[in-house]
This record gives sequence, structure tokens and C-alpha cells, in this order.
Amino acid sequence: MKSAVRRVPLARPYLDEREEELVLEVLRSGRLSLGPSIERFEQMIAERVGAPYAAAVSSGTAGLHLLVRSAGIGPGDEVITTPLSFAATANCFLYEGATPVFADVDRRTWNLDPGAVEAAITERTRAVMAVDIFGYPCELDDMMALCDRHGLVLIEDSAEALGAEYKGKPIGSHGPPGVFAFYPNKQVATGEGGVVTTHSEEQWELIVSLRNQGRSYSYASWFDHVRLGFNYRWTDIQAAVGIAQLEKLDQLLAMRSAAAGRYNELLGDVEGVELAPEDDEDHRRSWFVYVAALSPEIDRTQVMADLRERGVDVAEYLPCIHLLTYMRQQFGFSEGLCPAAEEISGRTIALPFFPGIEADDQEYVVDVLREAVGR
Repeated sequence: MKSAVRRVPLARPYLDEREEELVLEVLRSGRLSLGPSIERFEQMIAERVGAPYAAAVSSGTAGLHLLVRSAGIGPGDEVITTPLSFAATANCFLYEGATPVFADVDRRTWNLDPGAVEAAITERTRAVMAVDIFGYPCELDDMMALCDRHGLVLIEDSAEALGAEYKGKPIGSHGPPGVFAFYPNKQVATGEGGVVTTHSEEQWELIVSLRNQGRSYSYASWFDHVRLGFNYRWTDIQAAVGIAQLEKLDQLLAMRSAAAGRYNELLGDVEGVELAPEDDEDHRRSWFVYVAALSPEIDRTQVMADLRERGVDVAEYLPCIHLLTYMRQQFGFSEGLCPAAEEISGRTIALPFFPGIEADDQEYVVDVLREAVGR
């Protein structure tokens, strides 16, 4: 008889009775969409990140797309971004017909290298899409300065960084518009959803219109659509879950930080495993996933197979965007374009990580990883 294999999932949301309570309130109210729970969530998130305006949308991708649309980016324009991110970072401006330009990352932070960004600017460049990868803040001051010098739009993809801080201030408070996301593995988990934060009332009004089919909120007629928009609406049910999550966000962030600290200690003496960039006086990470890098000589594919065979869920985080199949086919990108990002991408691995992960499960993960890299 085959013995059961211990299972440790890659991610799991942290939910309790409060989410159930608020969802039931919405269900009993009969207001499932465009209701007060969404407005309450938007107020809470705006206060939390230090931005005056917030607009909830159906996903982080939708939020990024709306920021691109609101900036007037379109065919013939180039947008510079990082290759070390999720595909949505580039998809959001491809939807508008813009051309992706990938700049390499800093080997220490894994975020966009400002020098590489500046070197990639051409007369067609309209915007920079910066990413706070794995919850680690990008070099915002440098990015804002170079965008100001060249007259470029700066959009911050903070989908993974709710709760992070740059130079002592929350991500979202520094000025550039940005997006946070709420997929089940995020710091706030609502199933699906995202939020646009901005310091511009005009931009906020446009986003609110665009997310709801271009509807006008300035006239009496509910069916007065003044522009082409989208159905990027969120629901009050999701907002109710989000409110409950925001109420305990400090607890969730502390639990994530503690779990990350435990991994750091356990992995400290494992040869062949390098830890993610550390916080410093300018960068305070919000732990989204726990990603480590294997030494170049280690066969990552075999290590991941060994871990999965022992019941440990793992994933590559992240394949470079420019080397994804559709990017190669449409734009002709190939290896060698961004050497630092490609080298990091080829070695990184995400381990099971979530607020409620048990200490003994983390110990088991590291024991299995130690054996796998030691072969």
C-alpha cells in the first residue's frame, strides 16, 4: 500500500468569519454591484496607500489597461518596461497597439535599471511601466526624474506590492498613478480584482467612466455614454471580502513577514540557494511570494520535479516576458536582449508561501529543497 505524500500548496488565502459576515451583509442587501461596499473599499485603500483617489476594477490587468488608455497611448508609441514580470505588465499597452521595449533589470534589486531605461528611450517613447517586482519597490525617484526629463508618462505596476514602502512612504503615495491587485495569492485576496490609485481627480473621473462602458456621471441620464469604455466593473461581493482583508492587513503583512523571516533562517546554510534582495533604508518590501535563486550549476527543472514528487508545490517566478511564445512570434524577441533579467529568471523558484503557512511545513519544504539541490 502506497503511503500518502505530504502536500504543501504554493499559496492559500487567509480568510475567516469576518469575510463571511460582510459577504452575507451584501447578499442580504440586494446590492451586488455598483453599491456602497465598493465605495467603502475604495476609501479604505486610498487612505491606506496615501493616494487621494481610488477606483476599483475587475483585475489588476484591467487597471493597468485603463491607465494606459487614460494616458492616450496608442499605435506608433513605445512603452519601456521590465522583462522580469507577469505578462499583464506588457499586455496592458499592447491592447492599445503600442510597441513593447524591454530594458534590463538591476541584478541586486531585480527591478528595472534606471540607466537601462534611459538608454532605451527613443523619439517614439511615450511611457515607462515600472514594476515593484515581488513586492520590492522600484527606484521611484530615479524613474520620476527621468520621465520628467523626457516628458514621459510613468505608470507603476504595484500589483504585488500593497503595503510596501519607498523612502518611508507607502507605495501609492509618491505621485505616479498605479495599480494594486487582489488575486488569491496577493496581500489582499478577493478572488479577482484590482484598484487604480491616482493623485489626479481628472484622471480618476476618466477611469471611473472607462471602467463602466464610458458612462457619464455628469448628466442625469444613466445611459449617457460619452466615450468608448469597458466592462471592468468590480462587484460588492468582492469588495466585502476586500474590506475584511483590509481590516486585518497589518496582521496579514506581519504573518507574511514572519514566514519570510523563517525561510531566510532555514535557508541560510543551504548551499546553492540565494535569497531575494534584502530591504534597505529606501526599500521596505511587502512580501507577496517567497522567491529564491538557485546557483547556475543547479538543474532547476530537476529540483522542481523532486520537490513536486515530495508534495511541495513550486513554480518558476518568472519567465521573461520578451521570451514568451507570443512575444517571440509577434516582435521577434530572442535570448540576449536583457542578460541580467534572463539570468535571474532562469534561476528563480517560488516556494510555498502564504500568511497561514505552518512552521513545520516550511521546515519540510527546506529539508526537501536541501536534498534536491544537494544531488
